[in-house]
Amino acid sequence: MRIAFIGLGNVGFPLARNPQRAGHELTVFDLDPARAAPLVEAGARLAKSAPAAAEGADVAVTSLPNPAAVAAVVPGEGGLLSVLTPGSLWLEMSTTDADDMRRYAEEAAGRGIDVLEAPITGGANRAWSGEISILVGGEEAVFQRYRAVLAAMGGAIEHMGPIGAASVVKVITNMLAFVHLWASGEAMMLAKRAGIDLERAFHGIRISSGNSFAHETEGQLVLNGSYNCAFTLALALKDMGLAMKLAQQTETPLAMAELVNGLFKEARETFGDEAWSTQAVKLLEDRLQEPLRAPGFPPVLAGMGGSEDDARQPS
Repeated sequence: MRIAFIGLGNVGFPLARNPQRAGHELTVFDLDPARAAPLVEAGARLAKSAPAAAEGADVAVTSLPNPAAVAAVVPGEGGLLSVLTPGSLWLEMSTTDADDMRRYAEEAAGRGIDVLEAPITGGANRAWSGEISILVGGEEAVFQRYRAVLAAMGGAIEHMGPIGAASVVKVITNMLAFVHLWASGEAMMLAKRAGIDLERAFHGIRISSGNSFAHETEGQLVLNGSYNCAFTLALALKDMGLAMKLAQQTETPLAMAELVNGLFKEARETFGDEAWSTQAVKLLEDRLQEPLRAPGFPPVLAGMGGSEDDARQPS
């Protein structure tokens, strides 16, 4: 199958690499052509623009950093949808706004183009290993038709319902992950100040009812001191902003999420947009002048690029 892939960031690059390794014909585009070099060396074609990449594709995949980037690439004359042929698929793998997604899907339907939203979750390291979880929104028949393409990129795949449903669930999962990350940091700080060895505390929490995915993955990066989760504070706050918008639309109080959103904003003001999202915990460390460090924890999670050197830095 001819697949166009637009957006080769920390997650987009390995997502594009996986179907190429599965034998699909790949054309790629990124604003930074250097990101495409390993894929081109492996046989991919590098296009000069997103629409050029999508011309003649059976599937056009977008993995972009924010809703503004999607708006710039996908809709309207001259956008990606204007060059895809009827019967092809636009597969949106960014974390984007559900209302925008529904509007773009309507435009695509008018052009005879199928649409699936397929945001991913589980960490950039799992994108590298092909084990990333994929949440899918769209028509059931379209989902089944392209399930093999999704399987070439990820592991667990769940159909959430119509267009918009997967975007909503993805925003909710990220909101939970950020709340859990902050809670894990507080828990580890409490253990340290109570005189508990942090390595033992980490593993004790990991096997307990208080464990979370954020604790057992990103908690390791905090304890190492690298914080390198390949996901920036700017991206985290984009996702939290989408959660806050959803809360307003549904009149749902989010007391805990609003508190964590404020802490992440403080972290961005302190460390900058391009700092890793896990550095939010560093606010607590710096405030108390108590670094959370323990031996034996990795600078990047297993599978990330195959080695520490391959872990991509934010740009």
